[in-house]
Amino acid sequence: MLQTLSLPTLPSSSNFKSNSNHNPNSLPRSANPKPLYLKFRTSHREKLRYLKALRILENNSKPPSPDTVAHVLATVHFLKSKGFTESDFPRLAFLCPQLFSSTFEPTDIAPVFDFLATELPASPEQSRGLILRCPHILFSDVEFCLRPTLDYLRQLGIENLSSPSNLKAHLLNTRAEKLREKIGFLESVGFSHDEAARACVRLPAIFGYSLDNNLWPKFKYLVEEMERSVEELKRFPQYFGFSLEKRIAPRHLHLKERNVRLPLNRMLLWGDVKFYAKWK
Repeated sequence: MLQTLSLPTLPSSSNFKSNSNHNPNSLPRSANPKPLYLKFRTSHREKLRYLKALRILENNSKPPSPDTVAHVLATVHFLKSKGFTESDFPRLAFLCPQLFSSTFEPTDIAPVFDFLATELPASPEQSRGLILRCPHILFSDVEFCLRPTLDYLRQLGIENLSSPSNLKAHLLNTRAEKLREKIGFLESVGFSHDEAARACVRLPAIFGYSLDNNLWPKFKYLVEEMERSVEELKRFPQYFGFSLEKRIAPRHLHLKERNVRLPLNRMLLWGDVKFYAKWK
């Protein structure tokens, strides 16, 4: 008896054309097409057409060998078994092409799925959402990266890490040592450890900011140019989330010319229209 392999229905030419403007930063909606059962003896050409429809192979690329195609199809089948849909593969292939290389083994990333499901814990749909936002999390070592990072984030009090977002996906994929660097920075400018932890809970994005290009320049501008205290920063750590060139400096200079001094939150949170209308 001839064995069969379940593969999704190939996209129509119109659907494929509409996907040509796919935005890698947006998440496509799940699709549930009826499966197409292809025999293992399906022609090599049809398998190539299928992988090209998923945007795993480029139309002008050199056709891989039948063994490589079979290997990539096995990866597709594995990811589909974890809840990924046909519409997810163009994004995965764009952001993480090594997933579909001839040397990749799906069993290598199985521990990451287990970690997300049992230790985070995340539902299959939540795991899918986190991975789509940061596919490279699949290549992170559970013991040396993911678990220590999760433990550290929980110690700081950051919750709901299973809820998919770009920030949370990239936080989970950041080594704990880098997270500690940002806590260390805040402590070095006058925060206690608990104050630094609370600041990071209020502004988790701070973990992704560069020390040299973001945090230090903004801190120096705060104390040297704006002549403000660290205590103000403790009350409003969101200060670090605003652009120095486009928001902080222009508004500070605008207020300085008018001899006006505002709390940091009032100075930065208002939109441009409201701010400049108020302080003409």
